[in-house]
Amino acid sequence: MKYRILLIFFLFGCADISSNKNKSSYFSKGFAYIYNVDDFDKKITQKKFKNEELLIGHNKIKPGTLLKIINPDNKKEITLKVKKKTKYPEFYNVLITKSVSLYLELDEKIPFVEVQEIKKNKSFIADRAKTFKEEKKVLVKAPIDNVKILDISNNESIPNPKIKKFLIIVGEFYSKESAIMLKERLFTEMTNFNQKDVSIKKKNTHSYQLLLGPYSTINSLKNSYIVLKNFGFEDLNIKIYE
Repeated sequence: MKYRILLIFFLFGCADISSNKNKSSYFSKGFAYIYNVDDFDKKITQKKFKNEELLIGHNKIKPGTLLKIINPDNKKEITLKVKKKTKYPEFYNVLITKSVSLYLELDEKIPFVEVQEIKKNKSFIADRAKTFKEEKKVLVKAPIDNVKILDISNNESIPNPKIKKFLIIVGEFYSKESAIMLKERLFTEMTNFNQKDVSIKKKNTHSYQLLLGPYSTINSLKNSYIVLKNFGFEDLNIKIYE
């Protein structure tokens, strides 16, 4: 069994290397963990953060690294230095404070974000200092305790928000045959997944994605994500199902 696990991990690892060898910066899509004041005491995180400040933490990236956090729903973004390296629930790809969540106007039930590492240069640092002043103004206008109450007493119809669905990108491959091999091994080695939930998508001539989903609830997505992580898969990404 150990041999078979190593083999499936080797297949995934080779695909990951071939698709990411030219990348010099960290990039991922997934969910942000929004820090709670009780997290340190409950040992959910290793470090304390001030929720009234624009702060981010990461479990792999060293402090001082610049990360751009993007809300793909409204295209709002913010670039901050990683304040602390800390553990947080493995399902999430970055830790952010409540203030960051407010600034990006995230849906806190589904805080889907893109995270991109930014390389430092002089012009960026100058622009960043200017932008930071504007971000502080936003926080003054939008305190954490401010809650908006919607008055529905006039019986106006309120449109139902479109339910988001998500896919787990299990791996990216140069050839379709490699993606098919891993797909077959998922069914052989892991009984957790239904065959209809696993698909292969062609991105271009030499790029194929092995996908799991779609998932309409965070809990079901999280369960599959954790199963894959426990099995040995690393650097899993999540994308919106379209």
